[in-house]
Amino acid sequence: MNKEFEKRLNLLETAHRQLINEPNEVLGIGNGVFDRYKNPVLTAAHTPLFWRYDLNPETNPHLMERFGINAAFNAGAIKLGDKYLMVVRVEGADRKSFFAVAGSPNGISNFTFWEYPVDMPETNEPDTNVYDMRLTAHEDGWIYGLFCTERRDPEAPAHDQSMAVAACGIARTKDLLKWERLPDLITKSPQQRNVVLHPEFVNGKYALYTRPQDGFISAGKGGGIGFGLSDTMENARVDEETIIDNKNYHTVYEAKNGQGPAPIKTDRGWLHLAHGVRNTAAGLRYVLYMFMTDLHDLTKVLYKPAGYFLAPEGEERIGDVSNVVFCNGWIRDDDGSVYIYYASSDTRMHVAKSTVDKLVDYVMNTPADGLRSASSVNTLNRIIDENNALLSAKTLVDK
Repeated sequence: MNKEFEKRLNLLETAHRQLINEPNEVLGIGNGVFDRYKNPVLTAAHTPLFWRYDLNPETNPHLMERFGINAAFNAGAIKLGDKYLMVVRVEGADRKSFFAVAGSPNGISNFTFWEYPVDMPETNEPDTNVYDMRLTAHEDGWIYGLFCTERRDPEAPAHDQSMAVAACGIARTKDLLKWERLPDLITKSPQQRNVVLHPEFVNGKYALYTRPQDGFISAGKGGGIGFGLSDTMENARVDEETIIDNKNYHTVYEAKNGQGPAPIKTDRGWLHLAHGVRNTAAGLRYVLYMFMTDLHDLTKVLYKPAGYFLAPEGEERIGDVSNVVFCNGWIRDDDGSVYIYYASSDTRMHVAKSTVDKLVDYVMNTPADGLRSASSVNTLNRIIDENNALLSAKTLVDK
């Protein structure tokens, strides 16, 4: 081994080890609902050196990258045993995405990729690209991974190499190591790139949250978070989609919206985390928002706070697709903690930490959107008046 090769390899290994072992800490005083953490939990640089480099000095004497990694983002999440695991969308420099598992002992730092990426089987119609897996530990005993499978639009003219058709791919596993691929979900919608499996049976059937969409990017006359039932997951089919949460004019979800991870069950209702999209002069802006549905009627929204729950801040706003946060994975821990794994700008993964109690409080007690400026002022005036009354009462007591 030549000295330059050895020196460069040592530098790479030291930098990678320091990155993996770097502790994480809460960022600032927060908003009382959740705590952000200072460092991203996963980046392209977290991927193993033996993925990116040929480590043989005979075939790679300059120790060049042979397989470039562009980003690590949009991860599904689950806890198995004592490990916090993410199934990450890893995107190569060639723009092709694939899935890989990364695990942490504490959920906020020291995430390390498993040795091999996920070897996802294909259907009879091969995927061009797969991404954005939602993980659901279903009561039938399987862990399901629902993800977007993208293929070139067969109707696309030869001069247009961007037209695509998105469908919901389905796979299941017991351990995240061996995956069984099932047929893609069938719906009446022309495009389905945002489908999530509910963790419990509904009237003996599998319940799915969908997003009917006319085009690959534009929702068209479609959009909104849909809900439908399927008799089976082996040949999943949703014949009727009921929109339970629609896009709405002059809101953070006016262009389109979609379910994030599978909802969390509480004694007050199902907690949902979703993404909302609006258009701006600088392009599309993605934020996260929350709502709660009834425990027994999953199509009935009980509470929905106004505006966004989490939006990109600081360096989170910069990346391949800027001004975006996206979440398709969260973990409810045994002690009631909730780890929210979100990607920023299609580039890297972060974590925010809350609790079930805080999230229920936030969803139930944060004012709803009045959909008019005057309504916002009325809400603010009410809060001010109540606080003034509280301060006045406190002053009298102090005297």
